[in-house]
Amino acid sequence: MKVGWLFLLASSLLFSETTQLLECNKIFEERKQELELKLEEIDEARQAYEALKNATEEMLRRKEARLEKKAKELNATRAKLEEERREIEALIARNEKLLKAIKEAKADKVSRTYAKMKASAAAQILEQMEAEEAAAVLETLKPKNVGQILAKMSPRKASEITLILRDGLPDKEREKRKSSAF
Repeated sequence: MKVGWLFLLASSLLFSETTQLLECNKIFEERKQELELKLEEIDEARQAYEALKNATEEMLRRKEARLEKKAKELNATRAKLEEERREIEALIARNEKLLKAIKEAKADKVSRTYAKMKASAAAQILEQMEAEEAAAVLETLKPKNVGQILAKMSPRKASEITLILRDGLPDKEREKRKSSAF
């Protein structure tokens, strides 16, 4: 009977260990399934992240390409505007030279006209002008002609013009007077 009890005790111990093992296996299997589900979720999240990352990178590449294209267009426009600006500056410089040549030719013509006039006739005309304008005309003549013309003017007007000739007309005033006098 002791053997029976022993057998019964051994079989109940064995049964309880087997039951515990089965329960542990069952827990491990459940945990394994949970972990597999978590792994699937993580894999899906990783795939979604990769897809989003790829889409974002592609979008950035397209934006960079558009920005490069715009930058090239802006640089080309800037270069074109700079070239046009240089051309305009060259035209302005050429026009200023032409205008100066025209003014000089005009002043030379007026100077020659007054040089050919009798001193008394030139004095009467210049006496009617503003002193600065008359001085601008006289500046273009030879000193001998200037002296003859001033001698035929009234002393007051001649002295006023003489002072202007001595001190010189400011460049701006001289240019203004030459262009308006002629």
